[in-house]
This record gives sequence, C-alpha cells and structure tokens, in this order.
Amino acid sequence: MTFQNRRNFLKTTSLFAAGAACSTLPNNAQAAEAARLKLGIQLYSLRGYSRDEALQHASDLGFEQVEFYSGMLALNASDEEIAATKKKVADLGMSISAHGVNRLTKDAAKNRQIFEFATKLGAASITADPDLDSFDSLDDLVKEFDIRVAIHNHGPRHRYNKAIDVLRVIEGRDKRIGACADLGHYIRSGQNAPEVIRLLKGRLYGIHLKDFAEMKDKTEGVILGKGHLNLEDVFFELQSAGFPSNGALSLEYEENKDNPLADIRECVTVAKAAMKTVAKSR
Repeated sequence: MTFQNRRNFLKTTSLFAAGAACSTLPNNAQAAEAARLKLGIQLYSLRGYSRDEALQHASDLGFEQVEFYSGMLALNASDEEIAATKKKVADLGMSISAHGVNRLTKDAAKNRQIFEFATKLGAASITADPDLDSFDSLDDLVKEFDIRVAIHNHGPRHRYNKAIDVLRVIEGRDKRIGACADLGHYIRSGQNAPEVIRLLKGRLYGIHLKDFAEMKDKTEGVILGKGHLNLEDVFFELQSAGFPSNGALSLEYEENKDNPLADIRECVTVAKAAMKTVAKSR
C-alpha cells in the first residue's frame, strides 16, 4: 500500500478515532507530534573534511543532529576533546544523536569503555555491530547506563543481513537493545524499507537514510528518492512506529567523497519535502 493509499485509508476509516484524539490534544501538541522527526547526518558522509569543517557544513545544510563515527571522534578521545566537540555541536544549534558503528564483544570491560564514552558524549544510542556472544554483557550495560544499543545491518553476507536476523538476537533482551536500520543496505538485501520499519517497531532507535539504484548486492548509491527508497512511506511508517524523538535519524551519503555537498543538499531538500508532506497528512 502506497503512502497516498494509507493516508486515504486513515482518513476514511479512522475519522472518529482521529477526532477523539484531537479533542484531547491542544493544537500545539498536535503540531509537535507531527513534527517530531529530526533530520540528522551520519558524519561519515562528510569524511573528506576535518571535524570542525564537517560540523559547520552539517549546520549550514540544515541538519538538526549529528551521528559521529570513530574517524570523526575516536573512542579514546580525551575528556577535553569530547567537551569541546559537544560545545561546538551545541553552538551550531545541533544535538548529538549517536556514535557508531562500533563493534561490541563478549569483553564486558571493553564494552563498558564504549558506554562510558557515549555517556560523556551525551549520545542516547550506540550504533553497533555486536558479536553474537556479546548480549549478556550488553543486557547489563544498557540497564546500568540507560543508553540504547542499535544494531546496524551491513547488507548481504553480513550476520545482520535481514530484519529477522536482528529480531532473533534481541528477542528476550532488554528493550534498550534494538536496531539502527540502514535502509540502503536493506534495499541491497532485497527488503522493502517501510516493511522493515514495521517489523522493527518498538525496537527501532536509529535510521540510516540511504538509497540505491537496484535491489541487489552490487549497485550504485543515488540521491534519496531516485532509487528504491520511497521517503514519504518511510517517514509515515516512522511516525506510526513511534520512532523516538531522540532517535538517530541520519542521512548517510557515501558517494562523491571529495565533493559531496551539492548531492547532500539535494538529499536534504527531498527528505524535508517528504517530511513536510507526511506531517501535513496526520
């Protein structure tokens, strides 16, 4: 079912329920709920720049939040470097959503160091590729630190290739262990992005917005909406799934490393237009 069909379905079959909900929410609360998704960027997209340059570009491009990776801010960064980076982000009017992708293992002490780093950074989530024997450690750490682990998929042949692979390993685990769905890699794995969001509902803490030309392993990355990613459907499903307001909704554009700004700007324009359309429909 397309976004337009779903919208018409909701309007014609849920009018009474919507009216009841509207009667209990002030107008400003309704508007806030509709606009709760915050578009951010995985800073790997700006890997050709220094950290300060990348953050300035992210702000200029209109992003509200940034997701760091180790190449832009190392896990062993000093407290002074972390504090200075947080101030830079805040001064530019943005927030920090997550850090990753980080490998987590059965070594509880090493995992703890990553959680301690995330605490200092003020990140609500650690985007991760956890080893299969790491989850007992992670269960304890997410409870202690109240920081989420969002499992990232890397496409065909990866241990978390399909959404079901993530669901299997988080079953029975603390609710703070969930997913960061790289929608581009799911396209490469032959999965429909809106369906993935529905499957991971309730355990979805991160999104990497990425588009590919074809639904196959080896394919070309493209501007958002020019491949297999229907952005209106994606944002509709994210809002329907109750994606958290501090979740890491990150554009990740991997093409044109040395001069990506025009492409990223186009992606932002397309994404914000889709977000606006979905917000108006609710």
